[in-house]
Amino acid sequence: MDKIYKIKNEFIKHGGVLKTSELNNIGFSSRQIRKLIEEGIIAKIKYGFYELTDYIPREEVIIARLFPKAVIFLESALFYYEYTDRIPQALQIAVDRYSKTTQYNIDYHVVKPYYLEPKFIEIGVDTVKIEGIKVRVYNRDRTICDVLRYETKLENEIFTGAIRRYIKDSKKNVRNLFEYAEIFNIKNKVQTYIGVWL
Repeated sequence: MDKIYKIKNEFIKHGGVLKTSELNNIGFSSRQIRKLIEEGIIAKIKYGFYELTDYIPREEVIIARLFPKAVIFLESALFYYEYTDRIPQALQIAVDRYSKTTQYNIDYHVVKPYYLEPKFIEIGVDTVKIEGIKVRVYNRDRTICDVLRYETKLENEIFTGAIRRYIKDSKKNVRNLFEYAEIFNIKNKVQTYIGVWL
């Protein structure tokens, strides 16, 4: 019972996700890990990563633990900033276009990676703490630039709702927005959809 309490605390301390090496560090062998899976205490997310079965970690935390270099992107970022009420069908993340594609295949969470040029990955990244875990997410202004860049991939309701909520958001940074628009060559789009309201 003491070991179960110890393992649950360790999982919660790490946002609900632990690596095999972290389980080994707190005294669990490979055989004991298999036993925990068989007993239904933990479940395997993907090779080398586990979660508690009776604890539901936030999706952003799962992404941060599984893919520390990925950035919460597009609809997932819109949902994080409450620019949409619709829960994305997949966890959308921005990743280096040269990264290994098979690493994003996980058993039961649907992950939709967007492969970006390395020079664009770090533009507008904020690091926030969720459940004690550092999570990389694009800031509001970069997210709206991405909405404009990927307009055809979004439903019209999500697109217009995001623009409307961004315009009303007191935390937006218009200087950043236009700086990013310049980098992504969408200044005219930003002016058309947002500039007229500012």
